[in-house]
Amino acid sequence: MENNSKQNGSKQNDSARQYWRANSRLVLGLLLFWFAASFGCGILFADALDTVRIGGFKLGFWFAQQGSIFVFVILIFVYIQRMDKLDKEYKKYKSNKGSNKENNTGDSP
Repeated sequence: MENNSKQNGSKQNDSARQYWRANSRLVLGLLLFWFAASFGCGILFADALDTVRIGGFKLGFWFAQQGSIFVFVILIFVYIQRMDKLDKEYKKYKSNKGSNKENNTGDSP
């Protein structure tokens, strides 16, 4: 019986590590994309983007001033959607833990 609980604990730890590894990869990927969009489009490719105008402003200038903020806000929504998917994928980790303080909502006596 004790050996079985050790195996379950080990599986839960592995699942938790995989979850946080996937979460870290997601955050790193989104931050790298944001860096590429803000630094690349706002600075490196500004001259090429300046041939296009938005509202009378050159696209390179627009991206340096506003575009990276819009990309960041969009990435927030992408992060929310991807984390919901990741949480559902690893839901079995939460359900296998049994009763714990996180699952206790305080509604029951």
